[in-house]
Amino acid sequence: MRLATLGTGFLPALTVLASLAAAKADDYDPAALDLPALIECRADVPAYNGFALWLSSAPGAVETLGWKEVASGNPFLRKYELPAKIRVFNRETGSIVFTAAGPMAVLDGIAAPELARELDVIAVFSTPEKFLGEKVVVQNTEESEGLTFSTDIKLNVSTVESHPGKTLAGCSYTLDIK
Repeated sequence: MRLATLGTGFLPALTVLASLAAAKADDYDPAALDLPALIECRADVPAYNGFALWLSSAPGAVETLGWKEVASGNPFLRKYELPAKIRVFNRETGSIVFTAAGPMAVLDGIAAPELARELDVIAVFSTPEKFLGEKVVVQNTEESEGLTFSTDIKLNVSTVESHPGKTLAGCSYTLDIK
């Protein structure tokens, strides 16, 4: 969650968001996890935030899921090996990473530009060494009590130096409060 421009209603809104986040983390049922839906942008921001808060704050959450955290070689990615392969984007993977904004599958056997074409993802940056593509899935703005809440869900396809020969594909979920 990003908090942007600070306004007069910032502190009350932050207090409400913090209490809702704590309640969401306590109420999360790991049996309800649909990891492929989160990766493929078929979930909404509250569903992702509830899971992410639980994963980051509940003691033993990673173990409960049977995941094994492994070194990612990248300070911006948390990498996990899954206990069983999942199917995302018509491919199987047993590895995922989390960026600051969402989960991504680590895929073998397909080049990032090729997967981007399959998923109608637009290349933002494309060279033989690096690919970054993005597709807006949801973009929504709402106003409430003098605050503007902007929701963005984007499908991302990329390569990163820390994972040579791999394609990362997944979703970013952001809520911007102004």
